Amino acid sequence: MNLDGEIVTVRPQVTIDTIQKLPNYLGISNATAGAQGISMNIVIIPPAARAEPHYHDGFETAIYLLKGDVETFYGENLAKSVVNKQGDFIFIPAGVPHQPVNLSSDTEAIALVARNDPKEQESVKVYHPQR
Repeated sequence: MNLDGEIVTVRPQVTIDTIQKLPNYLGISNATAGAQGISMNIVIIPPAARAEPHYHDGFETAIYLLKGDVETFYGENLAKSVVNKQGDFIFIPAGVPHQPVNLSSDTEAIALVARNDPKEQESVKVYHPQR
């Protein structure tokens, strides 16, 4: 138990650039809160946009889809896909290549994303599918 720890509040005002090429509001991380084993951010997928294909080397991802419909291509050569809707919880195992795509042409998709990686972007690796 840590009786002397401090509670940290983060109020992101601007998005940061990410390897995934999606707007990201950096919330909890090692850099913003001193987190040692978790990160949590808001990710925006603009209308009809898609992330850069990528995977998280050694870290799991948990997502709660706050708004929108997203199809995520995943696995070897991104050959599989799943469609998720607002209110869905999504789990992506460590090392699984994936590429989320916003299915709406006029509305952004918004997701709350948590990883067991406090430095968050350092484990993101670009994935080049063989198509």
